Amino acid sequence: MTKQQANWSPYDNNGGTCVAIAGADYCVIAADTRMSTGYSILTRDYSKISELADKSLMASSGFQADVRALQKLLSARHSSGSGGGFCWRLMVANMRLKILMMMYGLWTVFNLFTLPDNGCALVSRPRNNICSFHPRSFDSCHSQIYQHQHNKQMSCPAMAQLLSNTLYYKRFFPYYAFNVLGGLDNEGKGCVFTYDAVGSYERVGYSAQGSGATLITPFLDNQLKSPSPLLLPAKDAVTPLSESEAIDLVKTCFVSATERDIYTGDKLEIAILNADGIRREYMELRKD
Repeated sequence: MTKQQANWSPYDNNGGTCVAIAGADYCVIAADTRMSTGYSILTRDYSKISELADKSLMASSGFQADVRALQKLLSARHSSGSGGGFCWRLMVANMRLKILMMMYGLWTVFNLFTLPDNGCALVSRPRNNICSFHPRSFDSCHSQIYQHQHNKQMSCPAMAQLLSNTLYYKRFFPYYAFNVLGGLDNEGKGCVFTYDAVGSYERVGYSAQGSGATLITPFLDNQLKSPSPLLLPAKDAVTPLSESEAIDLVKTCFVSATERDIYTGDKLEIAILNADGIRREYMELRKD
């Protein structure tokens, strides 16, 4: 006689595949738009690519609820806006907090406020009306903190370290998200960083994540096989392809993967990042 037990998991795998290729002066990041669970398709038009900064793009597969939470957290920790002007609301909020700490004491002030999960803003509890500063207005200011402090957008290598720290911080209850970060480094060269779920990362010339990664990675190894930046003497982790060749290669990868992987398909979104900015291209894939 077997014992029946209900199993519950806080995670789900919504499938999808992400690919990134770094070139001499560009970076190509691509992902399909299918989001599914089991044998059911939840939506056929869901973008897995997010713009974190002017020169940083992230594509993620896995549990899309965790992916969205991770994207919002990263956007709140760096300059995701286009800048402009000093954030007076942030200065006023800091002054209010300092005054409260002097008037009521440090422990009392900490008891008056709660800190949300993303650690971005202080929110007043309903039973106390000492601070009426709205968390959404605080987040809009917090998203510009890095830019106001450093007078520049966060670079892609700096964003890579921030993403690693964020994932490692949640290592005991990790984000079920498998990320690939791409962009341009401080020298204008393409860069790709690949991650596991708990923040270990490596700079590579190309990477694939998601349900179709086991199909695409061997093909990319055969076509590219860029040197590891850990080898001595140090070499650039970029591919020898031109921008148009990299785009064609990505399209070929996804056309092949959709023939075998039921969690990849519907439409391909390609984001090309170079010195001129970011542009996007789309291509239809199999819908079955």
